Amino acid sequence: MLQKKISNYLSLVTFSHTIFAMPFALIGYFLAVKFGKGSFSWSTMGLVILCMVFARNAAMAFNRFADRYIDSLNPRTAFREIPSGIIKPGSALIFTIINSLLFISATWFINQLTFHLSPVALFIILGYSLTKRFTYFCHFILGLGLSLAPIGAYLAVSGNFFWLPLLYSGIVLLWVSGFDIIYALQDDDFDKKQSLLSIPSRFGRKNAIILSSVLHTFSAILVLITGLVSSVGILYWIGSVIFIGLLIYQHLLVKPNDLSRVNFAFATMNGIASVIFAGFVVTDILIR
Repeated sequence: MLQKKISNYLSLVTFSHTIFAMPFALIGYFLAVKFGKGSFSWSTMGLVILCMVFARNAAMAFNRFADRYIDSLNPRTAFREIPSGIIKPGSALIFTIINSLLFISATWFINQLTFHLSPVALFIILGYSLTKRFTYFCHFILGLGLSLAPIGAYLAVSGNFFWLPLLYSGIVLLWVSGFDIIYALQDDDFDKKQSLLSIPSRFGRKNAIILSSVLHTFSAILVLITGLVSSVGILYWIGSVIFIGLLIYQHLLVKPNDLSRVNFAFATMNGIASVIFAGFVVTDILIR
């Protein structure tokens, strides 16, 4: 029974998607260890990972809670845990609150700066769930939320701001915004009927895909700029080539009249891209 309940909550928050931002948090962590005059600490790294998990759990659970009526009307999402009755709305909200408190508590044990900034981070990542009701640019709010990962991890170690993590945050912002637009293609007709706002519902599938391509192009450019201005080694460039190649490949999978491979492009390709890029970047940082 307990195992089933845990499985239901992991499904509620789509726990496997934590892989999108987590690798960039590790980049921020090791940037601080190498260049931010911080020292390596298993406990601090563990707290950073816990912060990522708690924050994302809170964000996703609140998203499912806030969208429960919308999800029940959408054939694509009607099977989700709350609309199908597997998890009660009140339970999802309690889960959100618990994870938010755990996130804030974890930041307390890191340093005072991250603790004081934790409500700001929660405001952004929880607020995203409401943005589809009043702005077409909701995708960028999601990108902003995930882009906090490298900055937050850097601050956790160094306790100071630095320009280099901002570049990685920019990469995440553009990358996530771009692939969220691709994901939203699946609901463009539904969003129109329900007066929900998204780039695909406002500008059409073709234009949405073009905008996603532009955002990913700028993300790729920023990957190259980051390498040029931070004196990286060969491993960074290998990771960059793979990352950019996977961005290009996901756009070859999605067509305005064929969305059959959207989930593969969204989840699988971006998860692989994040892990591989971070693996090469972190290794490059450590051997410099």
